[in-house]
Amino acid sequence: MSAVRVAVVGAGYWGINHVRAFAHLPGAELAMVCEPDEAHRKRALAIAPQARPAIAFDEALAAGDVDAVVLATPAKLHAEQAVRALGAGKHVLVEKPMALTRADGERVAEAASRAGRVLQVGHLMIHHPVVRVLEALLDPRHPQSLGDVYYLYAQRVNLGRLRHDENALWSFGPHDVSLILHLLRAEPAWVSAHGHGYLQPRIEDVVFLHLAFADGRMAHVQLSWLDPRKERRMTIVGSRRMVEFDDVHPTEKLRIYDKGYDRPPEFSDFAQYLTLRQGDVHIPRVDMAEPLGLECRHFVGCIAQGTAPLTGAAEGLAVVRVLAAAQQSLERGGAPVPLE
Repeated sequence: MSAVRVAVVGAGYWGINHVRAFAHLPGAELAMVCEPDEAHRKRALAIAPQARPAIAFDEALAAGDVDAVVLATPAKLHAEQAVRALGAGKHVLVEKPMALTRADGERVAEAASRAGRVLQVGHLMIHHPVVRVLEALLDPRHPQSLGDVYYLYAQRVNLGRLRHDENALWSFGPHDVSLILHLLRAEPAWVSAHGHGYLQPRIEDVVFLHLAFADGRMAHVQLSWLDPRKERRMTIVGSRRMVEFDDVHPTEKLRIYDKGYDRPPEFSDFAQYLTLRQGDVHIPRVDMAEPLGLECRHFVGCIAQGTAPLTGAAEGLAVVRVLAAAQQSLERGGAPVPLE
């Protein structure tokens, strides 16, 4: 099959990374960069001089030499642009979140179903090489299986760039929510969220998100761009082992703790029922590759092979459902909101 011809729409803060990734991706041809800002457009064309410059989104939709579009535009534009691109017969890689409301998320999913094109949502963490190891550890047949997952918690904090059009929940939350849903293979029964806008009114720069699942599992996520340290960490506590994923650490991104409580087959009193186990800490080697490069390669492969992406419409909509419910909880002072 000939190369998939791609247009990157939006070459700003994050879109420039898509330009870099697709400019040298085997099986893809970066045919167009669509960016209204002249400085951003020039920077993109310096990276990918073979691409044709464009200003308006409609140019990408009308282009006969464009098979797929990558939407790296502001989140408020994602749903409308994705629907229009799918309607124009293009395959779509839309950055997270897929939409900002449940209704818009459903509209995108319906458009993808009608169009019969690949729709992939940019939930980057699902393509992280460490996630393949975590998936294996959650398999009860694995020799280092975590056992039954009790709970997990994640931190995604930094003293970083202020956002003016979205809060920390919608900016950072898709990363961890998508990973939690992917690993637990379930949606929560209800969610709650507390947050506050310390720097800008009505734009929460810190959010504490709680997800409760019907089977008793729990997840907690701390999100902030107002924090003294950069942390991208997830800890999963299981019945047999525990694991910590530290994405900031340059080399030791995963630590498996052989710790927990054992239940002996026979016991005479309750004090003997649970015995503390302090085992070894294992740091496995993980062959790293850039998650964005893997995500883009996966998108092109799905188009070429006609297969469904790991993060398609259903997965994107599930994340939007959780975030929309969490936003309702934020607006209600942290009251739990069920997912219907």
